[in-house]
Amino acid sequence: MALVQKNEIVEIEITGMTTQGAGVGHYQGMAVFTPLTAPGDVARVRVVKAAKNYAYGRLEELVSPSADRMEPDCPCFAQCGGCCYRHITYEAELGIKAARVQDALTRIGGFHSLPVHPILGADSRDGYRNKALLPLGTKKDGSLSMGFYAVNSHRIVDCEECRLQPEEFNRAMAAFRQWAAAYGDPVYDEATHSGRMRRLYLRKGEMTGQILACVVVNGNGLHHESELTEALKQAVPGLASVVVNSNRERTNVALGQKCRTIYGMDTIEDTLCGLRFKLSPLSFYQVNRTQAERLYEVAARYAGLTGQELLLDLYCGAGTIGLSMAGMARRLLGVEIVSQAVENARENARLNGIGNAEFFCGDAGEAARMLAERGERPDVIVLDPPRKGCSPDLVRTVAEFGPKRIVYVSCDPATLARDLKLFAELGYPPVEAMPVDMFPGTAHVETVVLLSKLNAKQHIEVELNLDELDLTAAESKATYDEIKIYVLEKHGLKVSSLYISQVKRKCGLDVGQNYNLSKKEDAKVPQCPPEKEAAIMDALKHFQMI
Repeated sequence: MALVQKNEIVEIEITGMTTQGAGVGHYQGMAVFTPLTAPGDVARVRVVKAAKNYAYGRLEELVSPSADRMEPDCPCFAQCGGCCYRHITYEAELGIKAARVQDALTRIGGFHSLPVHPILGADSRDGYRNKALLPLGTKKDGSLSMGFYAVNSHRIVDCEECRLQPEEFNRAMAAFRQWAAAYGDPVYDEATHSGRMRRLYLRKGEMTGQILACVVVNGNGLHHESELTEALKQAVPGLASVVVNSNRERTNVALGQKCRTIYGMDTIEDTLCGLRFKLSPLSFYQVNRTQAERLYEVAARYAGLTGQELLLDLYCGAGTIGLSMAGMARRLLGVEIVSQAVENARENARLNGIGNAEFFCGDAGEAARMLAERGERPDVIVLDPPRKGCSPDLVRTVAEFGPKRIVYVSCDPATLARDLKLFAELGYPPVEAMPVDMFPGTAHVETVVLLSKLNAKQHIEVELNLDELDLTAAESKATYDEIKIYVLEKHGLKVSSLYISQVKRKCGLDVGQNYNLSKKEDAKVPQCPPEKEAAIMDALKHFQMI
């Protein structure tokens, strides 16, 4: 019998958080999970579900609020399933996410001494989402309902605006509501598979400012498409494309495969890590472009490419992470099971003039075995699997390749820790890790981990007194990526390899061959601005290069 009964009110102190962002407290040894609470809260909680060893609660009263609490700045926060941390400070949120990664690595993986760097937070919690997929429904009064699903349900929480998305999306939502009230077709009903308008889908090129608006319909089109286009043009600066996507399937899959452009371009464009990407409604692209660049910079540093390596990118999607490193590798091979994503990857390679990349469509495990049969032996492997992680067979196949390094990018700390444990057993222990907050306000956290091949014959344990070592020789070999990361973290500035080479030349340092130089004789080369030169000089001094 449960220690507590349904509707009983208990007082608990919140001491931790679940992976979904609910607070965890204990009552007479029983765990009580309560949303909208925070570590440090003392709360009165109404039990809404009671099992033998745990219970779920609803916050009734804060007896003593946590010092990390803040007033939520969104009226939909308590109902919507988008955010779970808008009631606490961002510093507290980052602490929770970092602790979640550390806990998984130690408790599940058994890695008690693995160096885990401080979590790489975002500049802002707001406005970072470059994609919104908004389900449509009907309110009791017959008017349009549009917003986001409540937690663990398909009940739409009507939302006038969302703080996670850019202002252009909120303008587009308002314009669509006005158009729908005057001209809109019947809204789709999941239960009866009737009605036409299913979703409003929005994308933005962060660097280009281009906006794509797409209406997903149960049919081939909409009535009054020209009026919709005009309403969006008037409301949304940067509107570059309006598309109708046809999805007649009785399914929860959001998009169909058929798109028809009714205004502007078929695709919009954005830049990521200096590369151009064309974005259609069906293209995969990182939702938080700015944090994706930072994550990719960490992954590239861990990959340690010198231009001589064969790089294998498994679960490559549209190729963004692999293509961002292609210029540093001899050759890139990408593998992805979604055929549309593979076509996107090939198109992205062509768009950027990348000739050393090849992409395959197939299951990662099968493709890896196929490459092995071809005699392809990658030097570095990048893994970016879905939330379920890698299968044991794939982990073994990757280890059998015998790469020098493996870079594992994970969106789930638990499956990451599980897979790292198996990699370690196969001779690839993790060397270091860095959590990255790609989705502020939500419970999600990414982690980048470097795994290195362990040479059992040469591996010995030694104790070094670092105070007695002369580190100048080692530190003088700081890479361009290490300098970039140092400048970004300390000075908040992004610097290019070209700028670093210019400053190194001024200091009389060897810069090697510059593969970024233009082949045109009269090409104008941008010069490093004074503030970035000063920051780079500081980095060179930090690494004892000058």
